[in-house]
Amino acid sequence: MDLFKKIKIKFLLFFRDIFVYHNSSLEFRAKLLAAMIGANKSIDECEEKILERIAKEIYKNDPARVDLLIDTTKEYVYKIIRDNKLELNELIVHIDNTLKDEPRFYDKINIARLSRFYECSQNDEQNHIIQTRILEFLHNEIENFKKNKKI
Repeated sequence: MDLFKKIKIKFLLFFRDIFVYHNSSLEFRAKLLAAMIGANKSIDECEEKILERIAKEIYKNDPARVDLLIDTTKEYVYKIIRDNKLELNELIVHIDNTLKDEPRFYDKINIARLSRFYECSQNDEQNHIIQTRILEFLHNEIENFKKNKKI
């Protein structure tokens, strides 16, 4: 990544509330991805590759948003695993509250994409269990939303 691109991404990260179109959608997606990665308490090459693939699938024709989603996700993950400024449970509560405030975000949850992170936790049963619980929570949220929508 060239220097100009790095500076642009850092600028957008810092001022994303102001300059990034549909910032709340990007933030929500980043939180979902960070929850799955943060369950591992580290971010390794496997998770980086999956994160990049998912970001490119979501924002096919927008490399700047791809980079922004990746960096925003990493920012949340680092808050969980390094800075201790954010607990995984706290992030899940943020996701839950966002879903209650913004029902349109239910459509942003893609369980199949998030399940790809299982690949990185094959040898870690504890991480696999945490990721499973996160996915079960999200699945239940979607099902409850669909049920309540029909009523």
